[in-house]
Amino acid sequence: MPEATAPRDEAGENRDSSSGQGASNRVSALVLAAAIVGFGFLGSRLLGILRTVAIADSFGSSPDVGAYFVAFRLPDLIFQVLAGATMGSAFIPVFARLARRDGSERAWEFASVMLNLVTLATAIACLAALILAPWLVPLTAPGFEGEQLDKAVYLTRLMLLSPFFFAISGMVTGILNARQQFLLPALAPMVYNLAIIFGAVVLAGPFGIEGVAIGVVAGSALHLVVQIPGLVRLGMRYRYSFDWRDPQVPEVAKLMGPRVIGLAAAQFNFVVTTFFASKIGGGAVADLTYAWLLAGLPVALFGMAFSTAVFPQLAGQAADGDHAGLHDTVSRVLRVIMFLTIPAALGLILLREPVTALLLQHGAFRPEDTHATALALGFFCLGLIPQAGIEIHSRGFYAIGDTRTPVIFAVVAVGLNLVLSAILFGPFETSGLALAVSLAAWLEWGLLYWVYLGRTGASAAADLDAGARYLFCAAAMMLGLALGFITYDADSVVDHAVQALFGGAAGLLLYLGMAMWLRVPELDGALGRVRAILGLR
Repeated sequence: MPEATAPRDEAGENRDSSSGQGASNRVSALVLAAAIVGFGFLGSRLLGILRTVAIADSFGSSPDVGAYFVAFRLPDLIFQVLAGATMGSAFIPVFARLARRDGSERAWEFASVMLNLVTLATAIACLAALILAPWLVPLTAPGFEGEQLDKAVYLTRLMLLSPFFFAISGMVTGILNARQQFLLPALAPMVYNLAIIFGAVVLAGPFGIEGVAIGVVAGSALHLVVQIPGLVRLGMRYRYSFDWRDPQVPEVAKLMGPRVIGLAAAQFNFVVTTFFASKIGGGAVADLTYAWLLAGLPVALFGMAFSTAVFPQLAGQAADGDHAGLHDTVSRVLRVIMFLTIPAALGLILLREPVTALLLQHGAFRPEDTHATALALGFFCLGLIPQAGIEIHSRGFYAIGDTRTPVIFAVVAVGLNLVLSAILFGPFETSGLALAVSLAAWLEWGLLYWVYLGRTGASAAADLDAGARYLFCAAAMMLGLALGFITYDADSVVDHAVQALFGGAAGLLLYLGMAMWLRVPELDGALGRVRAILGLR
């Protein structure tokens, strides 16, 4: 949490040393939190890539894996809408304020009530979905029929156990993050992915695609188990109470109401893509899902990691009435996110085919699957920059208690995605669906950023200046990579591997070299911290 405002002396002046110490502590805490969360997201996403590789190796783009990806939609929707909406924008700010104002005892009482209510609501939703699955699944994949549809319904029912565990685990994550505890929540997704990898590598042999679904359920249970010691260490005093009359419960409900709609809208984007992809036939659902999983790596590592780490600080600054500090933190984190995301997105567009071949073209995953997935990946990458920006700006709104504005724009973006998908999927198939998602993301972020500036009175000058520098560096990187593509022709997996690895390394060096030449503050600051750690200054 941010330090309290520095005390004043008799003359009414702040004690500079205390203020400076507090600012230094806040920066150090943010860097440490971002490092831990970044480690967690990096580990989780790398394991997520291995999970994708393992599934692709065992099943390729077969009808079974298409059924598996469709079966994810309903369980994921239940978790995101209930536990996901509660733990982030609604629970953390209220819990943090109670801990500051009323002490730990009152905060733990409130946390217990919310944990119990969310778990009960999720259990009821899972039971209803279990019964209605034969009618709900065809709505998301109308192109599925016969054995593939039956498989999707069965896998949906099996994986409906996972949102129940995730509901409890998600609330635990929210509690730990609100108390500035990030390590165990960072480890939990890694354990989850390891369980799915085990299902794809070991259980797929005797059980087929059901083995992967078993891994999903086991991983969700382990996601909870690994975080329990954190609550014990914090001394949480759990109460078996469903007191919905607790004064803070209506406040959380009010905050999470718009967020539920927003998360449902975000999930509906996937439903829209799956809906139209199922009509294309073949392995379209699998190809698009593989592409989306690969494209999501930069957003998770940069946009989500930094935004998650900084959100408790934003909530604390809002609770303290430190609006200037809040604006400065959002802008500073946005620039760091853009410094990392812009080259990742543009580099991945150029290296989409070699990266896809290197990671996925093994076992049952064929060269034609590589081409289809890489094509969709390139169009998904066009939307990575706004998706990363949405992460930090939406949290800026959540911190000040405004959950409605991000929701409104998310719903607008879903509407655009639906219209564009209906127009583009016919002539352009999976590429058109991926492009629709990216264009909708640009609209959502543009509206979100514009209104944020107007609402807070912040200036975009520093962000625009920094963005121009990053784009200049990235343009030099892309020029260098394009020249390398002209002189190197790849026609095998080994060639693609060389192109992906050496092209990625060369692009990174070009980008960092240009950033050093332009004295980009984000790089200068990072190098300065490294030199300080090594005792070079």
